[in-house]
Amino acid sequence: QVQLVESGGGAVQAGDSLRLSCAASGRTVGSNVMGWFRQARGKEREFVAAISDRWTSSAAMYADSVKGRFDISRDNAKNTVYLQMNNLKPEDTAVYYCAARVSESLRSGAQEYDYWGQGTQVTVSS
Repeated sequence: QVQLVESGGGAVQAGDSLRLSCAASGRTVGSNVMGWFRQARGKEREFVAAISDRWTSSAAMYADSVKGRFDISRDNAKNTVYLQMNNLKPEDTAVYYCAARVSESLRSGAQEYDYWGQGTQVTVSS
């Protein structure tokens, strides 16, 4: 069992940066793929980024909409995953969720993830 707790959300202006954190407990995340998803009001949950197991050099993948602006990283010693978000846009406004997948394979489908956090709100105003 894995418990995930997100933090770092908030209200910012367009062009600002935020760093989200996801603290995992109950089981090491070193062998899991960790992902970030987001859900805007009235829309479906969508993939943002994922990072693979440390033994595969922590390869990452990103949604096209955030590529070049967001960076996912992990600190397995702290059981924490981060999402650095730069040059934020109003369309990035959403609740951001951390998720864990008990596998070494990177995936972007929400149904592929086994554990979820409660989410943290990010609001970007123009």
